[in-house]
Amino acid sequence: MENDQLPGTCFVVENSPRIPEKLNRLEELAYNLWYSWDRSCRTLFARMHPRLWELVGSNPIRFLRRVDEYRLNEAAEDQAFLSSYYRVLSAYDTYHNELLRKPHKLPPGNLVAYFCAEFGFHESFPIYSGGLGILAGDHCKAASDMGLPFVGVGLLYRQGYFTQNIDRSGRQLALNFDSDIDELPVHAVLDEAGKEVRVSVTIGVRSVQVKVWWARVGNIKIYLMDTDLEENHPDDREITHRLYGGDRRVRIEQEIILGVGGARALEKMGIQPTVWHINEGHAAFMILERIRTLIQRTGYDFSTAIEAVASNTVFTTHTPVPAGHDHFPRDMVAHYFGHMCSDLNIPMNQLVDLGNDPGVGHSDFNMTALAVRGSRFQNGVSRIHREVSARICSGFWPAIPHHENPIGYVTNAVHVPTFLAREWGELFDRFIGAEWRARLSDRSFWKGIQEIPDHLYWSVRQSLKSQMLHAVRERIASQYQRNLGDDAHMERLLKYANVHEPNVLTIGFARRFATYKRADLLFSDLDWLRQILLDPERPVVFVFAGKAHPADEPGQGMIRRIHEVAGMPEFQDKILLLENYDMGLARRLVAGVDVWLNTPIYPLEASGTSGMKAGVNGTINLSVLDGWWGEGYDGHNGWAIRPAPDYLDETQRNREDARTLYEIIQDQVVPLYYDRGKFGYSPGWVAKSKASMVSILTHFNTGRMLDEYLDHFYVPASGQGKHFMENDAALARDVAHWKEKVRHHWTGVRIRRVDSPIKRIKFGSSMNIEVAVDLQGLEPKDVCVELLLNRSISRSGVPVLPPFQFQSRGTLGEGTEYLFALELQPGLCGQLDYRIRVYPYHESLTHSFELGLMTWL
Repeated sequence: MENDQLPGTCFVVENSPRIPEKLNRLEELAYNLWYSWDRSCRTLFARMHPRLWELVGSNPIRFLRRVDEYRLNEAAEDQAFLSSYYRVLSAYDTYHNELLRKPHKLPPGNLVAYFCAEFGFHESFPIYSGGLGILAGDHCKAASDMGLPFVGVGLLYRQGYFTQNIDRSGRQLALNFDSDIDELPVHAVLDEAGKEVRVSVTIGVRSVQVKVWWARVGNIKIYLMDTDLEENHPDDREITHRLYGGDRRVRIEQEIILGVGGARALEKMGIQPTVWHINEGHAAFMILERIRTLIQRTGYDFSTAIEAVASNTVFTTHTPVPAGHDHFPRDMVAHYFGHMCSDLNIPMNQLVDLGNDPGVGHSDFNMTALAVRGSRFQNGVSRIHREVSARICSGFWPAIPHHENPIGYVTNAVHVPTFLAREWGELFDRFIGAEWRARLSDRSFWKGIQEIPDHLYWSVRQSLKSQMLHAVRERIASQYQRNLGDDAHMERLLKYANVHEPNVLTIGFARRFATYKRADLLFSDLDWLRQILLDPERPVVFVFAGKAHPADEPGQGMIRRIHEVAGMPEFQDKILLLENYDMGLARRLVAGVDVWLNTPIYPLEASGTSGMKAGVNGTINLSVLDGWWGEGYDGHNGWAIRPAPDYLDETQRNREDARTLYEIIQDQVVPLYYDRGKFGYSPGWVAKSKASMVSILTHFNTGRMLDEYLDHFYVPASGQGKHFMENDAALARDVAHWKEKVRHHWTGVRIRRVDSPIKRIKFGSSMNIEVAVDLQGLEPKDVCVELLLNRSISRSGVPVLPPFQFQSRGTLGEGTEYLFALELQPGLCGQLDYRIRVYPYHESLTHSFELGLMTWL
């Protein structure tokens, strides 16, 4: 690290200004993360001292601690400022008025607890690293908008994700700074006696004290665990210090504090969730703590307790590769959870086996395995990711075709008020009506965007582009000056970043620099790239931004490669690399660039949301058909790179995808952008931009996403949990014992054909089919026998009709065989294939195939 990057030692002289009576609610606004999606609220603070607002990183609490008192007094006497202040308060109070909230689908008395290792609300609250955290933040914001009974549970990090500098050689420098808790929008949770709420969690051989903080997010709260307490051992104080910091030991300890500590904190506060949502596997230890608590409170056996806990647990996986799931050595888990075995009344090997990945065998303890076994509702985060996750997790349901196993999906989305530029909101108010905020998913309503005159639409796009270019210039100037560059060269470098004439096609690529995202795919053929970028009549500029994990050397190598190409004389004003990508810069880029580029290796993009943020602002996506874009692309709202066949090796796939990328940019993107009419813009471009905005905004908003979680997961889970716990958990006990019985007998279950198969029937006729099933001591009510029908020419393997069910006709002889019969009337013509199967059945299973057992004829 260069000497001028060392943080040094400093202290703050706090101003502690007295806030005038007229502005006495400024602190209330500062401590509610509602400001993170209400631009008028943030603008209110910025108006008092724009430069200070910028210096404090748009943090309203830090701002109020540093602003001069005379500026507050001036604002209190400024009628224009007061008018804005009262408008913000009116909007704030209206938003929080319970009587004005729309009804939601969760029955009264229910509460969702949402556990996640990171939450991304705003750059001023740095407890997030990237997509997972920002998605979690958007999920919470949507719950607030809906007035959903909902709490978030996470960790309070002193050090969020690192601050990134890029030196003159293109090396990433990771700088870490502690946040001042007093300048974060959090409060200590207090009990009825006014004392801080703390819970105790055993970590190894020590009892660790965990302090609980809370933050207001509009209408909801999130609770954050903190171990940085004087009474804790120095090593334990470090557990929650840094986001994703340290080695495996620190990681497992963080996840214990999140899962076990988070569950204990809710219990200590008297909060009783009816739905428990694990957002990624980091929080899965919560399952063990809930089972332990239930057994200690009721005396239930372990199998009953796990059924009761799993019945109302939702697990969302975001990882598209097996290696990406958290896993720990089995002996490490045994070390940390040995004390819990006596409470669970199970031996250590049974506890550790809860994390066994059946696809790998007895290796590491896998957090995804624990989450799957301890939940009955599981989902991926896009349609494609559902297929990937179903294959990754297929070992949990080994006899079930992967397309039928319990993994579902809810495609991610973005919180529109957070990421939609204010200028668009003003234009919508004028042309389609203020009710647009309540009708985000109404596609017919949003056709009104076509009524916005093209020249006004284009004017807003250009205004946002100018603002983006201004932010780019400032960021480039700062990093260039720090690296001792000269002003003349910097101006040459920023030749096309002209805020006054933003007429150059600008393409943005900004996201985490992981190798599978292929940030360097654009540089596969520099000669072809020169043809595209060096046309003086149709210039193109690429803007790159993003961080690589400090331990990810290949990811950092991508940054060096971009820096290297950007430094070549012919590219130095066409390729710009920005440092320290965060939510503030993201809002500028997604709204300002013309095209949003995404080039992941298919199918490794679980969902992605940055392209959604761009799309709602009229930025046009150019992306591999992976993740959300596999659902979002409709042929008219952007450009799609169809992935190269997966039988090609990595080099060949990259070459094929790069060729498609160059062809699309050269043959479609550039010509369309520069096909300008007499008014100086391309009508075709505006049409595609409008199509992008309408199609993406109306479907990929968090209102739709949360509705799907309610319909498919939260409402069923709340009902299932209540049902399983009624009458002293009678149903949980019944299902647990039934599963034990089925597993014991299933290895001997066999099915055979009794009748003679018929080769031909006439359309409209029926045929009788009979099979004998040896149930090995099970009863006919314990199984379902089905026939699956498909066309012989079908390649998908997915049946063309719902399964046909056989009916029990009693025993065959005196053994354990039972006769099952079906009168089949296909209702289809042509050559048909059919298969017959038998699987365990219980009317109270969450998913028909959750045992993963099936026998085929």
